[in-house]
Amino acid sequence: MPIPQPLPGIPTALPPTIPAKQEFTITVYTENQIGLLNRIAIIFSRRKINVDSLNVSPSEIQGIHRFTIVIDETEEVVNKLVRQIEKQVEVLKAYYNTADEIIWQELALYKVPTNIIAEQVPVERLLRQHGAKAVVIRKDYTVFEVSGHREETDNLIRVLEPYGLIEFVRSARVAIIKASAGFHEKLKEFEQYQPGSLPSENEYLNHNEAVFSM
Repeated sequence: MPIPQPLPGIPTALPPTIPAKQEFTITVYTENQIGLLNRIAIIFSRRKINVDSLNVSPSEIQGIHRFTIVIDETEEVVNKLVRQIEKQVEVLKAYYNTADEIIWQELALYKVPTNIIAEQVPVERLLRQHGAKAVVIRKDYTVFEVSGHREETDNLIRVLEPYGLIEFVRSARVAIIKASAGFHEKLKEFEQYQPGSLPSENEYLNHNEAVFSM
């Protein structure tokens, strides 16, 4: 059966462009309240969005905690997520950034048999090449520690696997926004005020590129 050809002079309709997904790091400043983590997790699960990394830690302000969440999504979806997160009563501010706009690290630990490592691996060169250090050395096993980006920690897995890698664990991401000095001053202001009765819109949310340009 012949394939229909477009009529002369009539442009062929192009398929709609699907926005590309990329890695985003979401930073959320919150009050330390029980149940908030669960409510934030529900925001992601309802949209069937997988969280690649989640870290919760104290911030530079006493009583204020910082969530660092890594996901792989389109910017449109991330923008909506951040707006939804900011609707939570305890959330002070939420931002999203690409990898170029943050400084980030992960920590990894590797447990390997001590006798095999000592006999078959030039340990000093291994530590130097991968920026690793030995944190525990026992007769039955040795534990190495590496901090860096995901590619760096993955490289050492491949190196140690032939020598009987016993155990491996990697932490969640910790990240600092490169251009966040302005918000640090705003965060200090929260110590001076009581919670207001009306919600306030995040004035930076639609100006992500301008606020966090390098």
